[in-house]
Amino acid sequence: MTAGRTLDDAAVTAIADELARAEADRTTVPLLTARHPGMTVEDAYAVQNTWRRRGIEAGRRPVGRKIGLTSKVMQAATGITEPDYGAIFADMVVENGTVVEHARFSNVRVEVELAFVLRDRLTGPHATVFDVLRATEYVVPALEILSSRIEMPGRTIVDTISDNAAMGAMVHGGRPVAPDAVDLRWVSALLHRNETVEESGVAAAVLGHPAAGVAWLANKLAQHGDALEPGEIVLAGSFTRPVWIEPGDTVLADYRELGTVSCRFV
Repeated sequence: MTAGRTLDDAAVTAIADELARAEADRTTVPLLTARHPGMTVEDAYAVQNTWRRRGIEAGRRPVGRKIGLTSKVMQAATGITEPDYGAIFADMVVENGTVVEHARFSNVRVEVELAFVLRDRLTGPHATVFDVLRATEYVVPALEILSSRIEMPGRTIVDTISDNAAMGAMVHGGRPVAPDAVDLRWVSALLHRNETVEESGVAAAVLGHPAAGVAWLANKLAQHGDALEPGEIVLAGSFTRPVWIEPGDTVLADYRELGTVSCRFV
C-alpha cells in the first residue's frame, strides 16, 4: 500500500467497479466517506485511476482531463476547498448544438469553462502558466456536463475525486483561438438556460488565470507519475456556479467574440 493510502487494492477495485456500474446503470451509490470514514485523497485517486484503466481496457479512448473546483464560486457551491481532476474519454466529447439525453447522467448540472488543446507534452512538478501557454495549440469555449454517481448532498473531496470529479460530458464550440490571441483572464461568458441568463463569469475566476489551473493539473499529475500529452484536451475549470438542468432545457453560453456553445437536453 502506498503512502497516504488507507484502503487496500481489493477495496479500491471494489469501489471502482461499483462506480462503473452506477455510470452504466445511470444510478447513484451511497456516500463513500460514510462507508469508508478513513478514506483519503490518495485512496480516491487510486479509485479513479482504477476506474480509468478499466475503461481503457474496455475500449474507451482517453482524450484528456478535467479540472474541478478551481474557482471560489465553485468551492462555495460545493463546500470543497481544493481543486481536483478527472479523466475525459472520447465518448464524453459532444459537438456544439447536440441534443443530449438527460437520463444518460445523474444529478445533471452545467458549467462554463475554457478548454485547452495541447500541442506539446506538459509535465510537472514545476509547470507554470508560461509553460502552459507555450504548450497550448489553441483554447476553445466549452460547457461541462456534470454527472454525480454518488448521492448528494454530503459529498467530500474524497467522494468527488473517486467519482471522476463528477465528469459527465463536455460540449465544445465557438471560435478556437491561439493562447496569445486574447487575454484569457478576461474571457467572459453569459450562461443562458431556456433563454434566461442564469450565470455569468470571467475566466480569471479560475486561480487568477485559466492557464493556472492547467499548470496545477500538470504538477498534480506528476505526483501520480503522469503527464499531459500532445493533443489532449484539458477543461480548465468552471468560472460560474453550476446550473441544474432538467429534461427539455436548452443551454447556451455566449462567449462574445469567441462565439457560442450550446446543447439541448431531452
